[in-house]
Amino acid sequence: MSGEGEARPLVLVAGAGALPRIVAEAALAAGRPTRILALRGFAEADLRARAERVVDVLDVATILDQLRAWGACEIVLAGGVSRPSPAALASGVAAWRNRRELAEIFGRGDDHLLRAVIRLLEDEGHRVLGAHEVAPALLPAAGPIGGPSVPPEARATMAVGFACLAALSPFDIGQALVVENARILAVEGPEGTDRMLARVADLDRGRGFMRLLGGAQTKAEGVRVLVKGAKAGQDPRVDLATVGPRTVARAAEAGCRGIAIAAGATLVVDRPSMAAEADRLGIFVVACDPPREDPRA
Repeated sequence: MSGEGEARPLVLVAGAGALPRIVAEAALAAGRPTRILALRGFAEADLRARAERVVDVLDVATILDQLRAWGACEIVLAGGVSRPSPAALASGVAAWRNRRELAEIFGRGDDHLLRAVIRLLEDEGHRVLGAHEVAPALLPAAGPIGGPSVPPEARATMAVGFACLAALSPFDIGQALVVENARILAVEGPEGTDRMLARVADLDRGRGFMRLLGGAQTKAEGVRVLVKGAKAGQDPRVDLATVGPRTVARAAEAGCRGIAIAAGATLVVDRPSMAAEADRLGIFVVACDPPREDPRA
């Protein structure tokens, strides 16, 4: 195996979404040879076509055997890999062969799962990197990203959202929420940000229906913001909060006037397209340093 001071081959374990492709392109631009291990049922078709091997996420034995054959590697886990999709569950043989390991890993929260994966890979002699270590542009510093300027009345709303995320961090609940003034409308669970935003949109439709029926009128709504950031104590190499152009579209559908992300702790996928979508929809997107104190205190 390679020594600690030697450059190791880079292996991209590719899950769902655009993030694996962006990491692969950044590695190519840097002149770094990269092998792709694509996860069946997750990785997009173009990456599966380029991959050295396509494997089932449940087939732990095959994945480890392939990595051993390549020698000690630097590994980037990019894309949706935390939970198996129905397609990924199709390999009953793989699930049976790895049933004990899978029962222990998948029976716990995402944070426990990811830490277990890192520990398993490091025990095999590999080094795990974060996507941002290969593609630094993914992790923006504090500042505007797209759309209009942040209205002054939104800043207190954003602060409440970040304070709530910080309070929820020890419970492995989620990385995002929707806040309107000082009221939390929805908190992300295992379903992810898109479905959380869909719940908020459904809530608005329900309010509109009650108005049509002559129900109680709700008071004028304030500034609604999607707030997203990493959990406290989270390993930045895996499962950092991620936003992209689709996040802007879903936030608009949920009635949000803006998106606030934690600077230095949230991956921005396809920033130019995200900024253009924010401009088109009139939604502010800003990376900011979360407040250290509860704004309600």
